Amino acid sequence: MKLDVQTLDAKKAGSVDLDDAIFGIKEIRADILQRMVKCQLAKRRAGTHKTQSRGEVSRSHSKLYKQKGTGQARHGAANAPIFRGGGHAHNRLPRDYTHDLTKKFRALALRHALSSKANAGAIMVIDALTVKDGKTADLRKSLGKLKLEKALFIAGSTVDAGVARAARNIPHIDVLPNAGLNVYDILRAEKLVLTQDAVNAIHERFKDKAGKAEAAPKKRAPARKKTEAEGAAA
Repeated sequence: MKLDVQTLDAKKAGSVDLDDAIFGIKEIRADILQRMVKCQLAKRRAGTHKTQSRGEVSRSHSKLYKQKGTGQARHGAANAPIFRGGGHAHNRLPRDYTHDLTKKFRALALRHALSSKANAGAIMVIDALTVKDGKTADLRKSLGKLKLEKALFIAGSTVDAGVARAARNIPHIDVLPNAGLNVYDILRAEKLVLTQDAVNAIHERFKDKAGKAEAAPKKRAPARKKTEAEGAAA
C-alpha cells in the first residue's frame, strides 16, 4: 500500500510504502479488537471499591428485643442487612481487574487496528511533527490545513516538547511516542497520523511478520458427540 507523505502545511513531500502484512489485513476480526480494548480498559480500573459488612458497621451487635411476646417480627442485631444502616450481605471488596493477553495476541490486535484504519482511509503520513515556539495557534492552523479535528499523532521515538505543549490545549488531539501506540487510542480517533519515523518504527517492530500470511487464532470446533456404537465400545 502506497500513501502520500504530507507536511504540516498540507503539501506533498513524497510517498511511503506501507507493509500489507501490517496495514493490509482485509478481514478485520472485531472479536480480537474487543478483547484487546477490554484488557486495556480493565487495567485502568482502580478496583478500590469497598462496602462494609455487618461486622464492620458502627451499630449494636446485640439482639434488639426479646424473641417472643412483643407482637413484632423476630429480629436479631441492628447491623443485619435488612435494616437501614446495616451492613451489606455480600459486601464489595477491593480487587484487581487486570488480566493478561499473550504477546502474540497483543501484536495481532495492533495489526488489525492499524489495518482497520487503513481500510477506512483514515491513515495520514507526515514528514515530521514540529511546531515553532510551541504555539497552540500555529498547530491549530496546521490542523485546519490538514482537515484534522479528532486525531491521534504518533510522533516518533520522542514527542517534541513544543508539540506536546501546543497540543495539550486542543481537544480531541492526542500526541504519543512510538511506544504509546495502542489499540484503544487508534480506534477512538477519527484519523491516525504517523510520522515517517513512526512508520519505520512500526515496520521494524513487525519485520518478522512481513510477507507472512495472516494467522489469526481460530475458534474451536464444537465437540463431537459419541455415537451409540462408540459409547458401547467404551
